[in-house]
Amino acid sequence: MKIASFNINGIKARQAALCDWLDEARPDVALLQEIKSVDAGFPREVFEERGYNVETHGQKGFNGVAILSRLPLEDVQRGLPGDENDEQARWIEATVVGGRVAVRLCGLYLPNGNPAPGPKFDYKLGWMARLRARAADLLRQEEPALMAGDYNVIPQDEDAARPEAWREDALALPESRRTLREIENLGLTDAFRATTRGPGHYTFWDYQAGAWERNNGIRIDHFLLTPQAADLLTDCRIDRQARGGIKPSDHVPIWVELDA
Repeated sequence: MKIASFNINGIKARQAALCDWLDEARPDVALLQEIKSVDAGFPREVFEERGYNVETHGQKGFNGVAILSRLPLEDVQRGLPGDENDEQARWIEATVVGGRVAVRLCGLYLPNGNPAPGPKFDYKLGWMARLRARAADLLRQEEPALMAGDYNVIPQDEDAARPEAWREDALALPESRRTLREIENLGLTDAFRATTRGPGHYTFWDYQAGAWERNNGIRIDHFLLTPQAADLLTDCRIDRQARGGIKPSDHVPIWVELDA
């Protein structure tokens, strides 16, 4: 089972680029972030014609997450538990039924948090506390599950081409990194780091200042797997070449292969 995560930075602007990538990569499931569209405005027919079931949790002009799946989806839930007043569309989860086992998929778009300190950073840390609680719930189930998406956290200096440029940014502040480590230390596996070591591996390049051309990137899109999902992991890769296409997102897809 090939499961991908892709922050597309606007479904209307990136529809062609997304379709090109889907046609080439052919993931069984794609977890999308920043669709920037209400549910009714999402072009679901384009993806249904390609054999995907479509589930969205949208918001006008901002945020928004979605699941595209060639496999059956069950028990779809929208919104990260823990704050019924949170109106930002940043979380969607469902169970995907594979050939051998079912996997609980959680697609997320974690808050950026800038400027920090300030209310936006407080919201980020609060959201991460709720994420930690949901991760603990998933681990208690002792079933294959994963949380994937744009975490807006640079885990370590080796995950940035120029770590010094991010010292005061919410993506790399000690509180952000520490909270992500606390979530992982519950018993989750960073799928990419389980398969690939060393610096130079990025999932985001800013549109400004020639970041792509200079390979000035950061790794902020992650898959965290429960032990039962990690046991099924056979590969995890970043589709770097997608950033060099026509009208690309500033992110690229990252995907895992599970023996499921």
